[in-house]
Amino acid sequence: MRPLRRWKSRILLFFAVVGPGFITANVDNDAGGILTYSQAGAQFGHLLLWTMIPITVALIVVQEMCARMGAVTGKGLSDLIREEFGLRITFLMMLGILVTNFGNVVTEFIGIATSLELFGLSRFITVPVCAVIVWLIVVKGQYKSVEKVFLGASFFYITYIFAGVLAHPAWKQATLATFKPPAIHAFRDQAYLYMVIGVVGTTIAPWMQFYLQSSIVEKGVSRRQYKASKLDVVTGCIFTDIVAWFIIVACAATLYIHGYRDIKYAADAAQALRPLAGDYAYILFAVGLFNASLFAASILPLSTAYTVCEGLGFESGVGMKFSEAPFFYWLYTFLIVAGGAVILIPGLPLVKIAVLSQVVNGVVLPFVLIFMLLLINRKELMGTYVNGHLFNVVAWATTVVMIGLTIAWFWTLRAG
Repeated sequence: MRPLRRWKSRILLFFAVVGPGFITANVDNDAGGILTYSQAGAQFGHLLLWTMIPITVALIVVQEMCARMGAVTGKGLSDLIREEFGLRITFLMMLGILVTNFGNVVTEFIGIATSLELFGLSRFITVPVCAVIVWLIVVKGQYKSVEKVFLGASFFYITYIFAGVLAHPAWKQATLATFKPPAIHAFRDQAYLYMVIGVVGTTIAPWMQFYLQSSIVEKGVSRRQYKASKLDVVTGCIFTDIVAWFIIVACAATLYIHGYRDIKYAADAAQALRPLAGDYAYILFAVGLFNASLFAASILPLSTAYTVCEGLGFESGVGMKFSEAPFFYWLYTFLIVAGGAVILIPGLPLVKIAVLSQVVNGVVLPFVLIFMLLLINRKELMGTYVNGHLFNVVAWATTVVMIGLTIAWFWTLRAG
């Protein structure tokens, strides 16, 4: 009976801390992510599937590092950066995160507008209504109720797995492509490098690290609960990348094969699936896009507000009242209002903004990883919870590879 009781207590402990890791990983399959994965499948078929395994390993390592720092120090990432590296560097980092995240927030409202336009609803109605909804969810809800809403929404991503299966992909070729990188000449292609950076950037976005660590701290996860929280992180990372794999495969099986190589909106992918994979797959893709966009439209401004407030020393947290953390709530409100307002302006290159926001994530990622690695390897800060050799190798390798890909991409631009 003792082993049974032990497992029962472990399961109960897991469900007590589940949430931050799973939510953070899955929210990155947002409108920008869906657009990037869809474009990857439509433009290159299976040629980007090989990235999923190393990206998943890197995502697990990076997210686990954040969860561990949060549990051990009881402080958010931007808070630690300010304490260890000073206010000037922190201010510059916060400014970069604010600009980067604003592009991502705009992308979420692009996803909301285009997904509901598939059902004949005008963006001039849907965007303001959804902006109010996401504002109310966070501002008027308690942390636990808000987390339940987000956690429940995460499971809706399973619709993409159904859509991928219904597309009847070439399973053998897709499986082989997952384990076999393309020939080296593919990396001389400017468009291919751009998409690789975008795929990494949309899967391991910089904002995720700040949000996850803040969520761990706010949830009160301690060193004692750290192992259960680690399982939460790993589960979320694996699930989100399985979804990403199916999006690429579904678009490769329908769009790429039939010559749809340029997706202007994520909603275009859903519309293209309709005659090729049936109305059922089309509806799954469209509804999944709306859920992903609404979900991320709540999380991304929240993540940004957490990050900036922690970095600059302002009170923050959805568990506080508006009067207790005014800067936090006003910044959150501004990001939602401004992000929604941008896509109502006619003539803006919305698709370029959406795709570019994911590539910018990939370019900015090494800067965040360097700070994380410097922090987590300080014994005076982490004690016995400093990084092991394997985690350092994976994290530093990810940093170096992303810097190398960015330099290579800029070199292809210079070479024309």
